[in-house]
Amino acid sequence: MILTGAPVKPIEIAVEQKKVMVSKLQDYLQEELEITLGGFDAEFLLDFLGKEMGSFYYNQGLYDAQAAISQQVDNMTEAIYLLERG
Repeated sequence: MILTGAPVKPIEIAVEQKKVMVSKLQDYLQEELEITLGGFDAEFLLDFLGKEMGSFYYNQGLYDAQAAISQQVDNMTEAIYLLERG
């Protein structure tokens, strides 16, 4: 199932964390594409990417968490069944 749109509550990134992300984006663009982007432009691009594409990563994280929990529930159900057979 593919969901689109932003999460109900926008993801808030701490100022220091955002600085690191902006720096990584600038480094990537320079090294891979030979594009020099100033801090303001890089932050603007980062905000755009987060707004337009962040929900896909967010939702995938939710699906992965749900699958992990479901697997643990299956394991507990099996363990209970084995105890009942005891």
